[in-house]
Amino acid sequence: MAKPIIFIGPSLSHEKAKAIFPDAEYRPPAKKGDLLRLAVSPNVGMVGLVDGVFLQDYPPSPIEVYQLARREGVFLAGAASLGALRAVELEKFGMVGIGRVFELYKKGKVDADDEVAVTFADSDFHIQSEAMIDIRYNLYLARKQGVISDITKRAIAKVAKGIYFPHRNYQDIIDETKRRHPEMGDIENFRSYIAQNRKSLKEMDAIRLVQFFKEKSEASLKSPAPPS
Repeated sequence: MAKPIIFIGPSLSHEKAKAIFPDAEYRPPAKKGDLLRLAVSPNVGMVGLVDGVFLQDYPPSPIEVYQLARREGVFLAGAASLGALRAVELEKFGMVGIGRVFELYKKGKVDADDEVAVTFADSDFHIQSEAMIDIRYNLYLARKQGVISDITKRAIAKVAKGIYFPHRNYQDIIDETKRRHPEMGDIENFRSYIAQNRKSLKEMDAIRLVQFFKEKSEASLKSPAPPS
């Protein structure tokens, strides 16, 4: 039985993914042609798409991912980042979407690619910018905990959205929000909060996909073989 293949990083490091499910094959973020090659390769069973390139190269297009999704005997799922985007586009063709980012796109709460786009190091996929959807999530948590007001939450989100995605980082976003809104006295509260409490919705969803694949793989191993 072929190992499940998962395209992942930077949403979740390969090390963390392997700690959850060591029996999968983890590949770098998907680029144009990666899934098309799988669509014509033998011994492909389960494929997970989490991360893809956005700036360094061309990502797999919906048509390319469709070629894999329509292949008989292949289970294809997406989550967290590019995988969530493609799952929304191709759900009707059998691709499975997993996690909250997928649901947010499916419900139209977010609709732009740059909500999940980040830049990352080529060597270890360490993120070099913050995903807009994670910025929104942390602002939501900070507002829920009373760290910032709703007006400040919306102001910071607007500033962040206006920054080109490779340049989004919390320090610059907060500094620019302070420059534009010096009257908001709780902006610095968010700086202190995010330094200690940064969370990633993308990472949570990537973990969900890896756990899902682990459970699905283990279930298939326990299933009785069909009669000959």
